Amino acid sequence: MNTQSAQRPGLLHRSGHWCARHAWRVVALWVLALVGLGLANHTWGGSYADSFSLPGTSTQTGADLLTAHTTGSGGTASAIVITTEEGAVTDHRAAIGTAVADLGRLPDVLSVTDPLTTPGAVSPDGGTAQVTVRFDGNPASFDPAYLAEVDRAVEPLRADDVTVEYGAPLGQLASPKSADRASEAIGLAVAVLVLLIGFGSVAATGLPLVTAVIGLAVSLSGLGLLAGHFGFAQAAPTLAAMMGLGVGIDYALFLATRYRALLHAGTEPAEAVGRTVATSGRAVLVAAATVAMALGGLCASGVGFIGALGVAAGLSVLVAAAASVTLTPALLGLLGRRIDRFHVREPVAEPTGEADVWHRWAVRVSRRPWLFLVSGLLVLGVLAVPVASMQLGHVDAGAQSTSRTDRRAYDLITEGFGPGANGPLTVVTHLDSRHVESESLRQDLAASLRRDLAAVPGVASVTPPVPSPDHALIVTTVVPTTGPQDAATADLIHTLQDETVPRTLSGTGATGYVTGTTAAAQTFTDTLAAKLPLIIAVVVAAAFLLLLTVFRSPLVALKAAVLNLFSIAAAYGVVVAVFQWGWGGALLGITEKVPVESYVPMMMFAIVFGLSMDYEVFLLSRIRETWLRYGDNHLAVATGLAATARVITCAALIMTSVFLAFLLSTNVAVKMLALGLGVSVVIDATVVRLLLVPASMYLLGRANWWLPGWLDRFLPHLDPEGPAAGPEPAAGSDPAPETGTEPGLAPARGDLR
Repeated sequence: MNTQSAQRPGLLHRSGHWCARHAWRVVALWVLALVGLGLANHTWGGSYADSFSLPGTSTQTGADLLTAHTTGSGGTASAIVITTEEGAVTDHRAAIGTAVADLGRLPDVLSVTDPLTTPGAVSPDGGTAQVTVRFDGNPASFDPAYLAEVDRAVEPLRADDVTVEYGAPLGQLASPKSADRASEAIGLAVAVLVLLIGFGSVAATGLPLVTAVIGLAVSLSGLGLLAGHFGFAQAAPTLAAMMGLGVGIDYALFLATRYRALLHAGTEPAEAVGRTVATSGRAVLVAAATVAMALGGLCASGVGFIGALGVAAGLSVLVAAAASVTLTPALLGLLGRRIDRFHVREPVAEPTGEADVWHRWAVRVSRRPWLFLVSGLLVLGVLAVPVASMQLGHVDAGAQSTSRTDRRAYDLITEGFGPGANGPLTVVTHLDSRHVESESLRQDLAASLRRDLAAVPGVASVTPPVPSPDHALIVTTVVPTTGPQDAATADLIHTLQDETVPRTLSGTGATGYVTGTTAAAQTFTDTLAAKLPLIIAVVVAAAFLLLLTVFRSPLVALKAAVLNLFSIAAAYGVVVAVFQWGWGGALLGITEKVPVESYVPMMMFAIVFGLSMDYEVFLLSRIRETWLRYGDNHLAVATGLAATARVITCAALIMTSVFLAFLLSTNVAVKMLALGLGVSVVIDATVVRLLLVPASMYLLGRANWWLPGWLDRFLPHLDPEGPAAGPEPAAGSDPAPETGTEPGLAPARGDLR
């Protein structure tokens, strides 16, 4: 063993020892952060709203031109749908006029259209009409109290027996709040049950939960403060809660389990805490860095919406890691040897001995590694089959529950105007100087444009082109025959953008743009689909380099990256089957088949890849410890698998329950993420950990730990820091076995060769 390392413990060892010796100071600092950030968030915190703006795109350029050249066309438009069961809406002129006037006087309202004087605003049967309100911001982000003002403005309509429903995004303000608190409570309840059954100790059960909850509260308060200055999507706090609670419990659990193993072996409590942080704490930091790095890779998309979601989730992971390596050691120091005083069964920590079920499983895999490797890959391959038919898009109000006003407004528009009326497309033509000065040229161009647009298959209607007040633009609305979520609508948008409009305007000096909410959502989808390969490449490369540096093995790092790609494909397949194919979607409250929300695959990749690396890091850390001590690959794989089996299984059960509990969310994209993440954790904790990792490492043998000398000199050396880590073998060589062992870690060789 390295004498200098034994005489002077590393930074992590010393920090853990200090936290245990000064526990009340550490606890006080975290309580201060919790209270201070909570009060600050209550006072200055911001709100969350979706924003799909993409500067520099054709869609955004068209929207900017409308804002610059037309009055009352800026801001965010939202429809208020009115209908009558008997007669026509024109029978309620007085009530409509009063409501339109009252809506126009509301704060944050730029303009309101009177449906009785607006062409196309009343359905052909006269029973339904749309009042278009333009707000100076996204109404979904307004204070919920604003809805009461809207209700008062439309009260004359309701008093006149007219049904009023609010379309998106105004309707989102009236939607029921997401069941995040219920989801968190379910996750915590399952965590308590799993930990009590798995480990028996009441204190060891409560400690990870306390750490995770405090870390989560701190991160959510910090996120709220950031939301006051930066734009975050509605899903941001839910995603942060999912990640923070899941990894927070896992990280603290790994530390508590290692501490109890050392304590049971007779190590003094403060020293046990120091060694725990130096070993398992180091693995936690590496795992958290991998997850945060994967989430940070989302910024490479160049899309602020996606980057902000990555920042929100990454913040919660980093805070959870910080709490695990500071607050958890402090609480362990306070508990000392009393951590197992109260228990519901005989407390257990890490299994040892060759009679353990996981040692026996390792022996079985070692005898037929090819069989287990191929079997695991077949399972993942079958689950990944639906990925080939994945359709990206934006999940609109049509997929929401009929209890929501925006869904009812969506259905009324579909019944009265056709499905395409829920996603009209605006064609903005920017004229050159000749057309600006000549009315006849403008009329000829407008007639030609309307004729060509109407001739495109999939177009239900085209409104007469209208010039802007300064004659710099002509604007027309195209209504598709299909709804916004339909693949045919996406094809139509591409046809208009890439073929019809450019062909019609060719040689005229004018430039055309297809814009509007539906077109913007499609542009957003196209942009993310184009960026996804880049994100995958960046995240995989960064994770490979990090694992290569930590474990100093090209094959181990490459294997981890490749296996995680397989597990991600399987998780994608399950999401496609449930939401896009509709296999069981009704059980999750999804009333129709929907496309996969455009940003879900990118978010899933970053999160799943990071979380997959979590378990990989914890397992490989224990395997590498034994390898460095004994130089026996078979023994290292079996010992690492057995030592981490109980804690990883419990951690996976907890994290799966946390993720799946968020299926209660009212946000369909959150449901997709919850299901995908929950499935991915199950896959990683079973197929990957029990089949693919041990089988592949057995097959690779001693090559697992091969490192070229030139690469060893190039890579930075990260000190394992713990006395348990043992000496690092020379590059390209095998270490000599050590004589000493860390208490509680002595492996049984068994029949492993």
